[in-house]
Amino acid sequence: MKANSTKAAARRDVGGPYTITELAQEFDITPRAIRFYEDVGLLQPAREGRNRVYTHRDRTRLKLTLRGKRLGLTLQEIKQLVDMYDSPDDTAPQLQAFLAVLQAHRELLEQQLEDIEVTLAEISQHEARCRLLLAESASRKALKPGGSTCAQPEPKAGHKAAAKGPKPRARAKAAVEA
Repeated sequence: MKANSTKAAARRDVGGPYTITELAQEFDITPRAIRFYEDVGLLQPAREGRNRVYTHRDRTRLKLTLRGKRLGLTLQEIKQLVDMYDSPDDTAPQLQAFLAVLQAHRELLEQQLEDIEVTLAEISQHEARCRLLLAESASRKALKPGGSTCAQPEPKAGHKAAAKGPKPRARAKAAVEA
């Protein structure tokens, strides 16, 4: 395997060609993911028989695709970005369009961040309330005469429940309170 990685490193220095396995290893993704990106038109490798042959251009497109995924862009947005890489024309309108996509994505992420902060604050309130209730419950138990750990009254002697012990629900409640 070391010989293969050495060959791949040498190819990277001169710009390719690459195999699907080499790209998958380099970017820590599966060959299936690379084939999926081909299916959606993000990559277009040449073929040598049944083998895919990736160029430096394909490698760069894959790198841009993965960068877009990390940013949370949709595949359509990523395709626009990747297609800009290939465009020989004036890219100012394309860059302006991409800036608009990035701005919209930033606004979405900022809204999600705000929603997450609100949810975390609510969780903190619920945790504090639960801790308070647990502390109050422990205080009440400590004050009870006999220090019973079960909220159920003791069954009378000779009653069938006396032989069985507390009901399953009472045992579960006692376990939660303990």
